[in-house]
Amino acid sequence: MTFTYDGTFPGLLSAIFEAFRLKAEGVDIVAEDRYQQQLFAAAIPVATEADHAKRVAAGLKKRSGNDKVVELLHHAFLTEQPEVERLIYYFVQRQMAVHALDVSKDASDDRIRQLLRLKQQMGREVHRMHAFVRFQQTPDGMYAALVNPDFNCLPLIGDHFAARYPAMEWLIYDTRRHYGLYWDSQLKKASFITLDAEQDGRLRSLSEQQLDESETGYQQLWQTYFRAVDIPERQNLKLHLQHVPKRYWKYLTEKTGS
Repeated sequence: MTFTYDGTFPGLLSAIFEAFRLKAEGVDIVAEDRYQQQLFAAAIPVATEADHAKRVAAGLKKRSGNDKVVELLHHAFLTEQPEVERLIYYFVQRQMAVHALDVSKDASDDRIRQLLRLKQQMGREVHRMHAFVRFQQTPDGMYAALVNPDFNCLPLIGDHFAARYPAMEWLIYDTRRHYGLYWDSQLKKASFITLDAEQDGRLRSLSEQQLDESETGYQQLWQTYFRAVDIPERQNLKLHLQHVPKRYWKYLTEKTGS
C-alpha cells in the first residue's frame, strides 16, 4: 500500500496518522511529485490535516518524553534525502510502540543513526547559511540575498535573520527550490513567497543596474578589504575549502569580485 502526500512535513505526519488509523502494514509513503505510477497498484492520496499532524507530534513527545523529538524528524525531513519518509515512518512506529523510552537514543539502530546524521548535516548547513548569506540593496530599499543550499533550510534560518535585521526589509531566495523567505519590517513578520518566471529570472540576474547606487560602492569596498587582508604566502586552499566550500562561492560578494 502506497500513500502519497503533498510534500510538506505536516502532510507526511498526516499520512503516518492515516497508516496508523487503518492499522495498515507494509505501507510506503511518497511525495506526490516523486510518485511513479505502478502497473498493478494505485496510490492512495492523503490530504494534509493539521489536527492529525498535531496528534502524531503530540504522541511522539508523550511516548518519548522528549520535546525535541519532532524537531529531529523535521530537520531530517528538510534534507530531502531519498528514503527519508521511510526512515521517519520507521521511527514513529518504533516510538509509538513503547512508553517512556526515547528511541532516538538507541545508537544500535542503524536507521535511527541515519536520522541523527541527517539532523547533524542540516545543522551544519544552517550554520553555513548564517555565515554565507550576502544581502544586496535594491533601488526600492529591499535587501535581497540569493542562496543555493544543499538542503531545504529556509524554514530554519528565519528566526536568526529576523533577530539580526529586524528593521530591514529583506528577502532570502532559494534559487534551487524557487521560493523565498521575506521579512516585512513593518509587520515584523516573516513569510514564504514564490515568484513568477519573470520575477525569478530578474532576481537571479541582479546586476549593477538593478541595485541601489550605494550598493556597488559597498561591494567594491568589501572586495578591496578582502584582497588587502589576504596574505598570499599564508594561503591554505585546502583549509579554506573546509570552512567555505566552493559551492557557496557563487553568491559571496568577496568571491564574485575576484
